[in-house]
Amino acid sequence: MARRPTPVTGPRMPASVLRKQPAQIVAPPPGTITGPLPPTPPAPGRHPFRAPHPRPKPKDPPRPARGKKPWPVGPIVLALVFFGLFLVAMGIGAATSIDLPRLFDRGSAGEPPPRSFPVLDPSRPERLTIPSIKVEAPILDVGLAADGSVGVPPLKRHNEAGWFDGGPTPGQFGPALIVGHADTRTGPSVFHDLPKLKPGQRIEVLRADHSVAIFEINSVEHFDKGKLPIQRVYGDYSRPSLRLMTCGGDWIGGDTGYQDNIVVFASLVRTRDS
Repeated sequence: MARRPTPVTGPRMPASVLRKQPAQIVAPPPGTITGPLPPTPPAPGRHPFRAPHPRPKPKDPPRPARGKKPWPVGPIVLALVFFGLFLVAMGIGAATSIDLPRLFDRGSAGEPPPRSFPVLDPSRPERLTIPSIKVEAPILDVGLAADGSVGVPPLKRHNEAGWFDGGPTPGQFGPALIVGHADTRTGPSVFHDLPKLKPGQRIEVLRADHSVAIFEINSVEHFDKGKLPIQRVYGDYSRPSLRLMTCGGDWIGGDTGYQDNIVVFASLVRTRDS
């Protein structure tokens, strides 16, 4: 059985930092969706143009007695039902200030349904701002490193953040990933204070199209690198979101370096022009 590397104690700097190796970020496994979702396959079932099975014809209703015309019961009941619904709707609208005509107005046939959150077109991120921890950093593109992990900015640019260009841009549907160093041998780096962030705080990303995507932090979580919830971090396409990621926890050395990944989960709440 392989022995777990013994944690390094004392003031000595980590070996990987002395070798100027970047902190490792766990990458999504092959096959994980990190871009636009594929089209939804058609649901199995009856062909849309196939005629339904013939139904048995209803029996002829009994003829009314001579000299008496039957009352049109069906139309009268429907009229009363709709009249009652109209009165109830008017009362609800007056009590709650709901604009009922707009509520039922579907607009043009080609118009997409309204959403409770904004969605932006693709545009490369250029600058990251986190006011609560005084981060104001340029953003460069990073891909996958040689070992299959997500790349990080070079150590000489350790105060810059890196957007993983294999995923969505901030503001698109899906989780945009921005990574950064926690420290180097010269001192703290851009994401050193990431663990201090709290739910409800804001993150702003300036994009190349001069829009600013504003995210609200949902949670700040620590994961063992071997137990990172891949689907939750990389595969949540329920809405536009953001992931900030760096390394943290205990230094255990070897190929692992820091034991944990620190992940900030945030959701897009609004946009503005720069």
